[in-house]
Amino acid sequence: MGTMQTPNRYTPARPRPSRPSGEPKLARRRFLAGAGLLAATGARSGAGPSRELSVLSFNILAGGARRGPRQRCADLITRSGADLVGLQEATGESGAVLASLVGFHRFARGATQILSRFPLGEASPARLGVKIDVPGTRGVWLFNIHFRPAPYQPYQLAGIPYHDAPFIDNAAQADAEARRARGDQVDALLADMAPALASGCPVFLTGDFNEPSHLDWTARAAAAGCCQLEVRWPASERVTDAGLTDLYRAAFPDEVAHRGHTWTPTPAERDVHDRIDFVYANGAAEPASAAVVGESAEHADIVIDPYPSDHRAVLARVRLG
Repeated sequence: MGTMQTPNRYTPARPRPSRPSGEPKLARRRFLAGAGLLAATGARSGAGPSRELSVLSFNILAGGARRGPRQRCADLITRSGADLVGLQEATGESGAVLASLVGFHRFARGATQILSRFPLGEASPARLGVKIDVPGTRGVWLFNIHFRPAPYQPYQLAGIPYHDAPFIDNAAQADAEARRARGDQVDALLADMAPALASGCPVFLTGDFNEPSHLDWTARAAAAGCCQLEVRWPASERVTDAGLTDLYRAAFPDEVAHRGHTWTPTPAERDVHDRIDFVYANGAAEPASAAVVGESAEHADIVIDPYPSDHRAVLARVRLG
């Protein structure tokens, strides 16, 4: 949840600090198993040299200090092993502070910022993304977005009051409300990504969509009671139609067995838990594994306790040929 701002600036990396004491608990079962499988498959197939890259999408909640010091957010980034990070709600100086704490380069577009282990290059025309100098490649693009939080259709369907939005009760209304809420932002994103996608370079997209995925709200999931009904959510469908792969769903194709909820680890009397934070990649990146980063082994593959945000993060690992 939250909104996007627009000032822009680059910040160079600083030396990476040593790991602090008092580590949070971690559980990386499926993520590391998937990475091991990838390495074994590459060795068997006789594939040429390749680079593995890990990409994290992380909404840090209003600057990252609402639930303890920002060091907790920095620890999450460091211990996830991420090479590239899309931050949402990096308000004020939080992005600069986190970049300094983890020793990463930074690209800022208001509260929607990108951290990178590798040096930064040119920005996209609308500055929704930046090219990154990943060794052994012609460059890698990362786009990072934070779509509008309201009206929020799962709440509209569930009869939960939010931003004075009207209640709705069918898929056609959900689609129309979602397009009204975020359609222009999806248009702007896809237009800005078009040159990068045409370049043949690896292209990643991270973000808090504030909208579920059409791959999750299926007829099968609705029949299993995992969602209210089948909805072809337009933001995720349009991103997929543009040639991008949802890396979490590629790793866990069973939308009933693996819901991957990122919203929300915060208890509430009434809520709709869902997957609204994503990492996508184009065909130049081969999916390897994915993980939800959260507060407990019941809800996450990588556990950080205490957890610093009201969104779980998403980590994806790919292989670049």
